[in-house]
Formats: sequence, C-alpha cells, structure tokens
Amino acid sequence: MTRLEGKIAIITGAGSGMGREEALLFAREGAKVVATDINEVAVQAVAEEIKAAGGEAISVAHNVTSEEDWKKVYENTINTFGKLDVLVNNAGISQRPSMEELTIEQWDLIMNINVKSVFLGTKLGLPHFRANGGGSIVNISSIAGLKGSSGAGAYTSSKGAVRMLTKACAVDYGKDNIRVNSVHPGFIVTPMSKAYMEDEKMSKWFLAQTALPRVGQSEEVAEAVLFLASDASSYITGVELPVDGGVTAK
Repeated sequence: MTRLEGKIAIITGAGSGMGREEALLFAREGAKVVATDINEVAVQAVAEEIKAAGGEAISVAHNVTSEEDWKKVYENTINTFGKLDVLVNNAGISQRPSMEELTIEQWDLIMNINVKSVFLGTKLGLPHFRANGGGSIVNISSIAGLKGSSGAGAYTSSKGAVRMLTKACAVDYGKDNIRVNSVHPGFIVTPMSKAYMEDEKMSKWFLAQTALPRVGQSEEVAEAVLFLASDASSYITGVELPVDGGVTAK
C-alpha cells in the first residue's frame, strides 16, 4: 500500500523546486494533490504531469499572502475531493540584503510570503482538519530558522518565526489530532539556488559546512515531508526536522 493512499494534500509553491518534487512524490504515494503556486502556468504543468502518470491533481493559482486566495484554495479542495488531510506550507522566498541595506518593503515582502502565508493557511485550514478528525500540517522552514545566517537577517527571522509558529500550533491543536511539524532544508539544489551551486567558490563553501560530502536534492526534502505527512509519523508533532547533510550537527 502506498504511504498516502486516500489522503488529500494541499502543497503551496508547487510549481517548481521542492514544492514540485513534493507534489509528484505525494501523487506517486497515492495522494490526491491540490498544487498551488503564484505561477499559474508552472503549477498547471505539474498537475498535468501528475495526471499523465495516472494520479489525481488539480492546480490553483495562489497568492499565499491573500486571505481570499486561501479561501479559494480550500473551496476548490473541498468541492473537488471532499476533505483535507495534509497541508504543506512550502511557498517561500529568499533574499539576502544586509540589515543596513534592507528596505522596509523588502522586510514586509519576506515576512508576508514566508510567515503570513503559514498563518493564513493554518488558520483557515483548521476547520477543515477538524471536520476530517485531524490531519498533518508540514511547514517548510530552513536551517536559517535554527542558526544565524550571515547577511540574511530578514530571511532568518522569517524562518525562525515559522519554526516557533509550528511549535505553538502543535501544542494548541494536538487535542484535535492535528499534527504540526517543520522541515529545515539545508543547501538544496533548486532552480532558485542552481546558480550558486554551480559557482566553484560557493560550491566549496557549501561543502565545507556539511558533514556529508555533497549538497542535497529536492527529492530528499520531499521524502522528509512525505514522512511527516503520512501515518508513519502518527505520534510526532512539534518537531523540527533538518534535511541538511549535517550542517546543524557541526
């Protein structure tokens, strides 16, 4: 039996990178996937790829900072599939201006996309999880949410906020059988990071930080997210799971 057989999963930021891999893996493992992204063309392509492989999926154009868009996502999910089992708050951005260079507009943008989106998705999803008798929320944070990251004060702050919001919700909603956990990727190859990873100087720096002698792949993050979404982690809530090749162990 596949690991997510019969489950309905919303994955934000599913048009590319880690979100895309999560959506494809979830579908292979039996989930019916609601793939959302602000890039409507990209996320439609992911849904079509899932359906071409024999899975079930719909795509929804989604600005994760918009309450109305979140309501639309949940309405589409319930109308199409009838329930909600899993929410993966994957959408996020990374910017690295120093605190002295950072503008108020940049700060607000990072906080809105990385933190407000998790708040909105969780808040508006709770009634649907309760109606289903529980479920799993997986929030994608970062190793920057576990340790300081030079030149990335806003990003680090946002990912630390995701980590602690995760723990607060785990405590508050465990009574409803709603599990809430966070995943903390390290140096992962994605379309966003590819240029850095291919730069020789940066690549050497990344490898110097890890215990394992390589950077990670999006598929490896997706496997960790799958574990926390599935019943295999049924007694796990409020944890922070690094997928970082040992960066946080050093």
